[in-house]
Amino acid sequence: MDRVQSASPQHPAGPRGTDRTVTSTGGTGPEGGPGSRRAAAQRQQMRQDLATAAMDLFATQGYEETTVDQIAAAAGVARRTFFRYFRSKEEAIFPDHDDTLIRVADLLASAEPEEHPLDVVCRGIKEVLRMYASTPGVSVARYQLIRQVPALREREIAVVARYERLFTRYLLGRFDTGEPIPSGWQRGGEDDSMLAEVSAAAVVAAHNHVLRRWLRAGGRGDVEAQLDHSFEVIRRTFWAASEPGARRRGSVVAPGANGAPGEVVAESALSASPQGEVLITVARTDAPLDVVVDSIRAALSGARES
Repeated sequence: MDRVQSASPQHPAGPRGTDRTVTSTGGTGPEGGPGSRRAAAQRQQMRQDLATAAMDLFATQGYEETTVDQIAAAAGVARRTFFRYFRSKEEAIFPDHDDTLIRVADLLASAEPEEHPLDVVCRGIKEVLRMYASTPGVSVARYQLIRQVPALREREIAVVARYERLFTRYLLGRFDTGEPIPSGWQRGGEDDSMLAEVSAAAVVAAHNHVLRRWLRAGGRGDVEAQLDHSFEVIRRTFWAASEPGARRRGSVVAPGANGAPGEVVAESALSASPQGEVLITVARTDAPLDVVVDSIRAALSGARES
C-alpha cells in the first residue's frame, strides 16, 4: 500500500499540469491578509483535485489497483506533491474532515455558556452532515466505495471517533466547570462522565444513522430535517426536557432548585432520582433509531413494573 509518514501540507501546489509550489509569503501581506487567504485557497483546491482524481481512478479501475503515482499524474502533479497533502491513498478519500474538525472545535469553543450543552454538540455534528450534503454525488460514490473496501471502512471509523472524542471532552468540560449551573441545563451528579460519553456517542450514532440512510437513498431528501428529529429523540431520552414549545435556554432548572414562576423543574434521564437504577442497552449500529428508542422504552417500563 502506498503510504509515507509526513506532516500536514506545507506548500500549496501550482495549477494542474505543473508541479510548482507557491509559498504564502511572496508578495503577500501579513498573516490573515489576501496572500494568506489565497495560499489557503490554493492548498484546499489541490486537496480537492487530488481527492477527485483518486475517486475517479478508484471508480474506474478499483481501489487496490490504483497507486499514488497514478493519482498524482491524474491531478497533474508529482508523487512528492501528493504526500504534502495526504499520508496515504486512503486518506485522500476523506479530504474535508481535518478542516471540518477544526470548524466544529471552534463552534464548541465559542458557544454561549447558557446554551444547553447537548444543543451545542448537535450544532457541531450538523456541520459534519453539511459537509457531506454539500456534494451529494461525491458523498454517495464515496459511501459505495467504502462499503467495498475494508481498509476504508476502518479509516472511516477512526475519523468518526475523532468527533466523538471532541464532543465528550466538551461535555465533560461543561460538567467540570466551577461556575454556577446555567438555568438551561443540569448536571448528572455522580453520573457526569457517563452522561457525557453516552450523549456524545448518541449524537454521533444518530448522525451516522441518518447519513447512511440518506446516502442509500442516493443523496435525496431533507437530511437536516431527519437529523433534527433524531436530536429531539436523544434530548427526550438522555436529558431534561422543557415544556412543549418552550425554548431550551433558560427554561429548565436543576432538580431541587427553587424555580421562579414560569420555570420548569425537570429531571434528566440519568439523575431522575437517587434510588433509580441505571439502564444500559446495546443495539446494532445499523438498527433504526426509532427501534432502538422503542427497546429502551420497553426496558424502562419493565423495570418500573418489576
